[in-house]
Amino acid sequence: MQIAICDDEKKIQELLADKIQKLYPEAEVSLFDSGEKLLLSEKDPDILLLDIGMPGKNGMETAKEFRRSHKKTILIFITAFTEYVFQAFDVGAFHYLVKPFTDEKLSEVLQSAIKQYEGRECFQEINSPPFMILSGGEHIMVKPEEIIYAEVFNRKILLHTISSDMEYYGRMKELEKQVGENFYRSHRAYLVNFDFIRKYDSKTIYLEKGQALMAKKSYHEFVKCYHRYHQKRGRQ
Repeated sequence: MQIAICDDEKKIQELLADKIQKLYPEAEVSLFDSGEKLLLSEKDPDILLLDIGMPGKNGMETAKEFRRSHKKTILIFITAFTEYVFQAFDVGAFHYLVKPFTDEKLSEVLQSAIKQYEGRECFQEINSPPFMILSGGEHIMVKPEEIIYAEVFNRKILLHTISSDMEYYGRMKELEKQVGENFYRSHRAYLVNFDFIRKYDSKTIYLEKGQALMAKKSYHEFVKCYHRYHQKRGRQ
């Protein structure tokens, strides 16, 4: 999970970063002291804590521009100004924290945001539609439900499906969006379909055909998502 903090006050940055690390030690936290630097960054945060009263481009202006290319980021405003609260709805803000806020309130909002993020990660779109890939000079329609797992190999994505294996040039992050809620990114080089998992441990996921690596930092989140996935479908 990637969390970005954009605030021109260093003390606020440190306070937020420290609280986040305590609540979610595995999170990758990025710090920005201006809206301009945030917008120039290549980071794609899952959660953004954004100050409004900043020099230069203020937080509301930054948020409007940021939203053009970051539709799913959970946005939390942190500000001393209450007059922007209604504008916050226009950019899909998750919460509006007014300074000064207590540690308890900050924890409450962060935990709610993380819970929403985890829900999105575990359950995205149901019944994701087929998509087209170019493999071996042929355009092939792929059904996500037929993919057992995918891996990155020699700069290509190798899809292991029920009937065959195929490779194509693509990005794993883009594939994650295409396949939807049945899949989990267990490792930077592996994406697995929950429906084909037969057993797993902290290092390896064993599937109906083949196996995938498990990143140490992903194990606990994987277990949680895997259990919730099956509970949602009435399985144990």
